[in-house]
Amino acid sequence: MTPAADQTIHIHPSILSADFARLAEELERIQNADAVHVDVMDNHFVPNLTLGLPVVKAIRQATDLPLDVHLMIEDADRWAPEYAEAGAESVTFHAEAAAAPIRLARELRARGAKAGMALKPATGVEPYLDMLAELDLLLIMTVEPGFGGQPFLDVVLPKIRRAREALDGAGVPVALQVDGGVTRETILRAAEAGADVFVAGSAVYGAEDPAAAIDELRRTPLR
Repeated sequence: MTPAADQTIHIHPSILSADFARLAEELERIQNADAVHVDVMDNHFVPNLTLGLPVVKAIRQATDLPLDVHLMIEDADRWAPEYAEAGAESVTFHAEAAAAPIRLARELRARGAKAGMALKPATGVEPYLDMLAELDLLLIMTVEPGFGGQPFLDVVLPKIRRAREALDGAGVPVALQVDGGVTRETILRAAEAGADVFVAGSAVYGAEDPAAAIDELRRTPLR
């Protein structure tokens, strides 16, 4: 599979790689991004603790960019709707952490947010194909969730291809996002597999000019 001629590449920089002490300034450096990817971790679902609802509310006040919140937390059914209420344009919960994913996706939409569902690298996409119409975004993790800076797992590429084929076959307008190890080298492989939304942390905030890094990532798959 190769990127379609009309394929649009969306870049969502992850503030996990930003300087948290200068977060408002760091947001200003990515004004050309399609959205801000906000990783919420609880040190239970994943072995890391980042930020929570109060910080997301503060980020909402600090930028006009859409917020793409990725919840790596237990009890997603309880907490995910609160992030929609906080003003996130998109809220992604993990299938592994949701007791009732269809009900939760509908609740997120009812509260005005796009509903996203994430799958860990070893979680198959097949059990969830019948609920694709309930989603606005499907996130395929290309690293084990929990920490930034990990290398891209090429073993996940076949799953991305299967997800793209399922989405195209179902004819539903669901974004296919990948998160983890996205660089100028790996974004092409993920785009060829069918992904169209890319979370990039260190590839953006590790650059001297994050905005230029975003533009470069956007161009790479279309060359």
